[in-house]
Amino acid sequence: MVKRGDTIYLMGICGTGMAALAGLLKEEGFFVTGSDSGCYPPMDAVLRDLDIKVLEGYHVQNIKRSDPRLVIIGNVIRRDNPEAQYVLKNNIPYMSFPEALGEFFLSKRCPLVVTGTHGKTTTSSMLVSALRGAGVDPGFMIGGVPIDEKRGFRPGTSPWFVVEGDEYDTSFFQKVSKFLFYRPFCGIITSIEFDHADIFKSLDEIKESFEKFAMLIPKDGALICCRDWDDVMDISKKTRARVITYGQHKDSDWCLKDVWTGDEYTHFSFLKKGQNKSRLEAKIKLPGKHNALNALSIIALLDSLGFDLELVKKGLSEFQGVKRRQEIRGIERDIVVIDDFAHHPRAVKETLRALKERYGKRRLIAVFEPRTNTSRRAVFQDYYTRAFDHADMVVVRAVPDPEKFPKDNRFSSKRLVEDLIKRGIDANFFEDAKGIIDGLVPELKRGDVIVCLSNGPFEGIHEGLLSAIRERDDL
Repeated sequence: MVKRGDTIYLMGICGTGMAALAGLLKEEGFFVTGSDSGCYPPMDAVLRDLDIKVLEGYHVQNIKRSDPRLVIIGNVIRRDNPEAQYVLKNNIPYMSFPEALGEFFLSKRCPLVVTGTHGKTTTSSMLVSALRGAGVDPGFMIGGVPIDEKRGFRPGTSPWFVVEGDEYDTSFFQKVSKFLFYRPFCGIITSIEFDHADIFKSLDEIKESFEKFAMLIPKDGALICCRDWDDVMDISKKTRARVITYGQHKDSDWCLKDVWTGDEYTHFSFLKKGQNKSRLEAKIKLPGKHNALNALSIIALLDSLGFDLELVKKGLSEFQGVKRRQEIRGIERDIVVIDDFAHHPRAVKETLRALKERYGKRRLIAVFEPRTNTSRRAVFQDYYTRAFDHADMVVVRAVPDPEKFPKDNRFSSKRLVEDLIKRGIDANFFEDAKGIIDGLVPELKRGDVIVCLSNGPFEGIHEGLLSAIRERDDL
């Protein structure tokens, strides 16, 4: 019953998905405001540019003064949050973020939902660029900021709506995966492995969520699956839709063959099953075989929907990347500082592999902050030991707020450093970002490449490093 001009209030408005939803709602004609405990790049700039007021902290007075017609509660909000308690006690209408996205924006569109443990944000963003190259104006809602779009959302004018489908849970009152609200017409599953140890007890539980997602796709839709993952192929058996596979596996419908780096592009060749054996080629600006596979999933999807493949490839080649995904934050004295969201050990490994291929013989320094609810737990302690093999030097920050996790299930940054040293990797431990800057910058040489790996602001380490490098007159 909400109508244009009504106030919609978002709790946890500075999250990437929530800020994007706030922007979509404002463009639909609603008055939008909300609260959060803190706001950091890139979403602080997005909300500021949209002229959406953010109330700092969670206080009952925020709700009273805003007098919202509807409250959207983000998944960072706990049941004991004072604003949430006020909403529940006073029967103010409320919804979860994915529920609102489905109701307001996906119910009359053809959602193309990108899912998987890895690569969702990048693949969703590439899909938007590919659709634009093919001549359509898609709507989209992505948990990141595509560089060429400058924000992670847009209503669009075509029937197509691209959604990053997160398997993380929805809210304290809806303990199911977000993507189950996204009404997929077509879906992509890039990969499946254990993650989000704070909400899933096992890989089987994760697979159950993906099975439910696959069952939502209608018969006239399509499910695009990476053939290289057995668990993904298990999920594909649950859908009513066409199943189209891609990957390096020889039985893939779209088979990736060679990947090579040349000029500013990553080039790759592939074969489509059932056609002649002459290889097709495409190129993207992002480094790494994993990104070539992400692009191939888009080619498979849009070909199945009847789009012109040459135009799709053109759109892919023009894609500039995503903020916080291998994003160059600056170059000082020929030292490159890169920001990347990678935190799962496989994502760390593939990111470092791709950067090593891109920068060749230049020294690659990985600076890692174990900040997510999973990476702060001990579940991946041993896996991280093998995730940094492509780095020439590794710097690890202490776990933020370790007291939030029991001692017997707490990740140890010091142990990771010790294990890396045993494997012959130059590794160092520091308590915080300031310590890292003070300890690392004097050791830097011209040509070094530094990648900071964290899902958070990392205490402003990127600008801190660039500023300190700038002040080194001996470089």
